Amino acid sequence: MKTRLLTVFAVVLFSMGVANSALAREQISIVGSSTVFPFATTVAEKFGQQSDFKTPVIESTGSGGGLKMFCKGIGTKHPDITNASRAIKSKEAAQCAENGIEPIEYLVGYDGITISNSRQSPRASFTKLDIFNAVAVDVMIDGKWVPNPYKKWSDIRAELPDLKIDLMIPPTTSGTRDAFVELILHKVCKKEYGMSKKEYKAKCTAVRTDGNYVVPMGENDNLLIEKLGKDERRFGVFGFSFLDQNSDKVHGALIDGVEPTFETIADGSYGVSRPLYFYVKKQHIGVVPGIEEYVDLFMSDQMIGANGTLAEQGLIPPK
Repeated sequence: MKTRLLTVFAVVLFSMGVANSALAREQISIVGSSTVFPFATTVAEKFGQQSDFKTPVIESTGSGGGLKMFCKGIGTKHPDITNASRAIKSKEAAQCAENGIEPIEYLVGYDGITISNSRQSPRASFTKLDIFNAVAVDVMIDGKWVPNPYKKWSDIRAELPDLKIDLMIPPTTSGTRDAFVELILHKVCKKEYGMSKKEYKAKCTAVRTDGNYVVPMGENDNLLIEKLGKDERRFGVFGFSFLDQNSDKVHGALIDGVEPTFETIADGSYGVSRPLYFYVKKQHIGVVPGIEEYVDLFMSDQMIGANGTLAEQGLIPPK
């Protein structure tokens, strides 16, 4: 009986500690995807304007970085919500579970992955295989895997730009990078070379590091746009929503003959698209003020409906 009372007392103390710790923070804390960041910022600003709650604090950390922070623990030191441009991975879900966290998933819409360049240069047209051959560590030539020899786009195919391959891509912590790898590199190895999942994950995930042909960038998409503007020969990888917001400066390449547009992503004809999410820490609901109300606003037709505020910013509404 004494042992049982001590156990109950310990549980009560733990619960009180979580509540008191979280109540020390009256603003919702949000981290995660740079792609979802502008959408979440719009929702947060509207939330602060039309409710009695404080405007949430949002940090762009990348999907992987955000989920790592989110799954670290419960309480004021840890975020309440993380945005993600991909679904949570099994190892991330395991880390959450290990720390007593139950993430609640919300699908907010869809986005396309674009290969874009300055409007001062002609719009390019690539196949997925072209892109693979530009960035892969090894490529298939005459039936054999060899170290990537391609230095210019036109080395891959004569019809491509006669320019040095110079492609800026997101860091490995980015959901956009994950989607780029899965939707282009892995798909090529599966479709063109008949590889199994185990084979293409081992062979077709890394990108080349020779010759400065592929340049990893940080999570700041605005800096990427700035760099594209300064060098008309460069291409950059980022989401359609960001392309849409900067359509006066950059345009997206056709991929397999299809231009990235609101319509082609929505109808599935543009073959490089991905879902966008945010995850809520269940243990913080009812403890940190305003989480449920923020979720209700984000998931409302006012925000993610076909004629909602976020559709005007380039978000493809959920089906």
